[in-house]
Amino acid sequence: MQNSSTTLPYDIKSPQSIFEYSKGLLGNTLRDFVWENYEPKKGKGSLGQMVENIFFLLETNNYAGADFSEAGMELKCTPLKKSKEDDFLIKERLVCNMINYCEVVKDDFEHSHFYLKCQLMLLLFYLHQSNCDNLDLKFIFSVLWKLPKKDLLIIKHDYEVIIEKIKQGKAHELSEGDTMYLGACRKGQRDDSLMKQPYNPEIDAPRRAFSLKMAYMRTVLQYVIKSGKNAVSNVTGAKSELVSTNALLKHSFDDVLLSRFRPFLNMQFEKIAKRKDVDISNNPKNKFAMVANAIAASAKCANINRSEEFLKAGLTMKTIRVQANGIIKEAMSFENIDYIEVAECEEWIESRLYELYSSRFMFVIFKEQTVGKEDYLLDDVFFWTMPQKDLEWAEVYWNHIKDNILANHISEEYWWKGSDKMKFHVRPKAQKAVDLAPTPDGKGAKKFCYWFNNDYVREIVDNRRKELGNA
Repeated sequence: MQNSSTTLPYDIKSPQSIFEYSKGLLGNTLRDFVWENYEPKKGKGSLGQMVENIFFLLETNNYAGADFSEAGMELKCTPLKKSKEDDFLIKERLVCNMINYCEVVKDDFEHSHFYLKCQLMLLLFYLHQSNCDNLDLKFIFSVLWKLPKKDLLIIKHDYEVIIEKIKQGKAHELSEGDTMYLGACRKGQRDDSLMKQPYNPEIDAPRRAFSLKMAYMRTVLQYVIKSGKNAVSNVTGAKSELVSTNALLKHSFDDVLLSRFRPFLNMQFEKIAKRKDVDISNNPKNKFAMVANAIAASAKCANINRSEEFLKAGLTMKTIRVQANGIIKEAMSFENIDYIEVAECEEWIESRLYELYSSRFMFVIFKEQTVGKEDYLLDDVFFWTMPQKDLEWAEVYWNHIKDNILANHISEEYWWKGSDKMKFHVRPKAQKAVDLAPTPDGKGAKKFCYWFNNDYVREIVDNRRKELGNA
């Protein structure tokens, strides 16, 4: 093992040289390079150290800065998994560095450990395999990745949101749904390895780390796959952006979006449609979503949920119709259950449902003025994150789904129903299902999807009114 820049097979001061050298690892495993008597590292996170030792010929050190400090570049090894269609998928969020609640509040973003360490990263994607020795994991893609200026502006705001919550003595209430791209993800099991927080010594907080969310990493992977190359040194984002870099220099992403809705608050739905040139003459089922999208997108993209920022953040816009009597008739649907994914997922916090439910939502509320008249007005728009107590209940929901899938109990009689009043339920989106979804037993089953109960949606809206003092 070497640590001298004069004897290494790459220039340790040059990110491009290190990137070019990394290509030699692609399609291979560390076993192809390991020398006799090398003592493999143990534990989670050890793969990165082994890549440093075996492939890059560097000694492991406890230096807090970037791994390639002379090049100002961090090394990150991140796992992929294969879909049922044999496509590569992101397996987990990219953990960047642990959050020390007592120390992190002392630094602004530009002097933070995250900023100094992760502006430039060499991402090595490998294929995860259960019960596989780290030496035998195959590396698939190499990406030399500098965080774009626009993304850094959003990440800076995310960082400040997290720090402000810690300063309010609410480190124990942090949620990945608080922010857009940069999350404060849980590390360890619930109630395990709690840490002191500086502004609330009475309540210890779960261990958390700064991480780039799965949705964000998914956009990086998609770009690499579309490039047709296994090594990419210039990752760019999607082109259908909602908010410009210049706008983000002056305002937060949330403020920009909400400002687009303010001129239309308390305006009749039909009038808004006309003002925004949305054709609802055929009374389409998604007419409320069409109008909300026209306001939010501000002619910048066709579908706000497919915009660059929403995709990177895992953010979803949902419309809610409230009747004049306060009743919400419609439950809220999400995507179909991937039976294979649920069955194979070992931890709740690594599940697709956790990602869905812990993400942020932008709710657009239309309220009827006269019972039965359907004279809806734009009533409210707000960003929402599922409270921790509800996320814990969602874990019970997910475990119930998983247990039934593993027992091959995939039918209406086994799922939670809306009438059970347990916040969430399972049912199909359509009345008839012609095709089947893959199941662990290989037989296939009817397609079902995740739902919020309509009474839970009403609870969300009622809580919002209480916050505004309109209860």
